[in-house]
Formats: sequence, C-alpha cells, structure tokens
Amino acid sequence: MHSIFLIYVFVMQLKSFITCHTLHNISIYTIYCNRPSYKDTLSLPPLSLLLSLSFTLSRVHSLMLSHTPSHSLSTSLTMQGVLLLVFAKYFHLPFLRGVQTETTRTGLGGYWGNKGGVSARMSVFGHTLCFLNCHLPAHMENSEQRMDDFESILQQQQFEGQAATGVLDHDVVFWFGDLNFRIDDLDMQVVKSAIDNNKYSTLWEKDQLNMAKDCETVLEGFQEGPLKFPPTYKFDVGTDMYDTSGKKRKPAWTDRILWRLRATAPGSADGKRNSISGLTSGTRVTQHYYRSHMEYTVSDHKPVSAIFTLQVRWVDVPLVTLIVEDEWNCAADATAKFRLAPNYSRSSWDWIGLYKVQPPTPCSYASLAAEKLYSASFIFFLPKGSGDFILGYYSNNMNSIVGVTEPFQVQPLSTVYCTLSMSTVHCTLHTAHCLLHTSHYPLHTAHTFPANYNPNTEL
Repeated sequence: MHSIFLIYVFVMQLKSFITCHTLHNISIYTIYCNRPSYKDTLSLPPLSLLLSLSFTLSRVHSLMLSHTPSHSLSTSLTMQGVLLLVFAKYFHLPFLRGVQTETTRTGLGGYWGNKGGVSARMSVFGHTLCFLNCHLPAHMENSEQRMDDFESILQQQQFEGQAATGVLDHDVVFWFGDLNFRIDDLDMQVVKSAIDNNKYSTLWEKDQLNMAKDCETVLEGFQEGPLKFPPTYKFDVGTDMYDTSGKKRKPAWTDRILWRLRATAPGSADGKRNSISGLTSGTRVTQHYYRSHMEYTVSDHKPVSAIFTLQVRWVDVPLVTLIVEDEWNCAADATAKFRLAPNYSRSSWDWIGLYKVQPPTPCSYASLAAEKLYSASFIFFLPKGSGDFILGYYSNNMNSIVGVTEPFQVQPLSTVYCTLSMSTVHCTLHTAHCLLHTSHYPLHTAHTFPANYNPNTEL
C-alpha cells in the first residue's frame, strides 16, 4: 500500500511572513527563516539578540498554527539568525519517528552561526527524510567557498542510529535556504533586459548553482524545478525595484529549493529537467509548483516556496492504537482504550496526553515531555470549556508520539478519576481535574497520565 501526502517548503527572511490559506491540505510543511545580518548581530547585545530570536520563533509558530490548527510542530531549531520549523498534521505524528536535528556553523571559520546549515531528519512511514537548509557565503566571487561550506556541512552533520547517519544517506533530502549563488559573466544591463522580457533561460544558463551541478560531485542527484520567476535578490526594501544603491548588486536567484533521492531511477533520455523523480522502492517526489512571492516588500529578498507530493510505500504500522468515544458528554463516556503492537517496547516513562485541537497548544510534544512530576499522585487538569480534543500516546524510548486518536468532542465536565491497565484506560469524570494515585511509577506533566499504570493499585 502507498501513502501520498503533500510537503510545503517555504524560504523567507525573518522580516517576512506569508499566510498561506491552502496549508490545511499540506501534510508536512517546513519553514526556513534567515537573518539578522552579521552586522546587525554585532550591534545587538547578546540578551537582545536572544530575545529577538525567541520572539521570532514564537511569533512565526503562533501565526502558522493559527491558520493551520490541524498541524503540530514536529521539531524546530535556531542557529543565531537561522530558524527551521517542521510542522505535520497531527494524524501523521505516529509515523514520524526518530526526529533529530543538527547545526553546523561556518561563519568566521566555524565560530559564528551567521552562516552554516541546520537540519531536521526523521523517519516517515518507514522511509528516511531530511530537511537541510543553509545560509552560504555571499558575493559573486565566493562560488567556490559556497561549495566548500556545503561539503563541510554534509561532512559534519551526522545523526545517531543505523538507518541514516549522514544527510545524503536519507531516502529523500530537501535542500533549501539562502544559498547565495549568483549569475556569472552577464553584466547588469543584460540581466535586467532578460528579466524585463521574461527570458529567464538566458540567466539560468549562467546561474552558478546550475553550472556547479555539471562539475561538482557532491551535487550529484540534486534536482530543482525550472526557475520561471524573476531573480529574488536584491531589492530596495519596501519596493519592487532591484538594488539602486551605490553597490547596485546584480539580480540573482539566491534563495533556492532543491531535492534529492538517495538512489534515483534512470533519468530521461533527453537529459531535460523534470519535476518528478523516484526510488526503485516506489518512493516518488513530484514538484507541483516552484514560485516566488514578489508582493512582499519588507526585505531585500523575495520569499520562495514549493509544494511537493511525496509518495511512499507504506511499510509502517501504528505502534499504539487509541480508541475513544466520539463525544464525552457525561462520566460514562470518558473511556479510552489502547492496544500495543507486539513489537512495541514500553517504558515506565510513557504517558498519554490530552491535546486541544482548536486552537493548538503553542508547545510541541517534545517540550511537554520535559515536564515531570516525581510524585506518587498528581492532578490531571481537564479543560474547563468544551471543544475538539485528541489523545496522544508519547513513547519515552522513541522520543515521539506513537499513537493518536481522531478528534472527539469534550463537553464541560468535572473531575476525572482514572483507572488504567496495560490495554485499557477508564476515566470517570466529575469536577475540573483528575486524581491518580500510584506507588509504582513516576508520573508526568499536567494533561497526561501514565500508559502502564498498575490496575491492581487502589484509587
């Protein structure tokens, strides 16, 4: 059986933010943000810089989730001014496993994070996937340095586990960011004339990244859709005019989105570019569009985005299946059951969390897992209002959610007294919280209860 889902990749500057009203159809979407600049960071006190980046992360996270409430933040990381967020629809979470992140600094000889790469890897339905975004050295003459930094990033980023240790060992890699490649040889007048007349192929032939793909071994297998939009750099801020400053930088496609399959199927005989590629195992990547967002003028870069379909053979099964009533109207309805797959290894630190679907929590499940209560009893706070909720089973060993329910309605209820067994959770509701007593296992975080509570323990 195959699973087909959409992946949305969006590259922008920290000053920009795009609200995409079609994201509710997207299974996984990734955001790459860049800056402040090296000069800006030197002028900011360390605390101010940290607070600025924290505010940006929180703001982008909140804005994206406010428009896509069915998504959850799977992972995020920052490296100075570089920000990466990966969201996924909540029902895909049990099949997103082994999530890891890596950062590599290449600025100032590896000491400064204004340049470098950040990545997030995971297993999706049993297939390995890696998102790598880079901010490479600027300026026309530094094409070779850009390739050196890219190779250094690939060499330094190594992940734990046997399935995929390096970036290029993954089944599918998405590489994007402010790659800073420029247009060689052609002077400013020729470049602008080609832009005005929509003759982008003339510029494409002199694009440094396209030329490097013909001779750089490390770029073998990387594909990119046709650049059918104007160069996205450099603009006068607040306008649609290319650089009119004294430097008059030549327009270029600096912000890019590429992809690579670990073992690609034989290419087309004519050698022409196409937007479809596939693995012999049945994994296929199709790019539906590749575009810029020229209407945004708050940065000297124009944002770039792409939507892909990733088709994979379903080689994974849920490790935990959770079952609840469609609606909790009274105490008798508050019953949840779960089944464990035979190959699932439980931990005494597993827990089940109750998550509100509308609006989503601003915290990811990874951050919730860090909150622990080392007590023989704890209070399980239920929502005071009604709404749509889901239950999620968190695996401590796998550091991820391995089971979720369909959304169900919870009406205003009161206290919940819970009795749990290995395969069943029974809840009796009656004020605003749930008391659970056990002398066997340390319990975790509010809105959770342990998945392996001993049913023989008296409540």
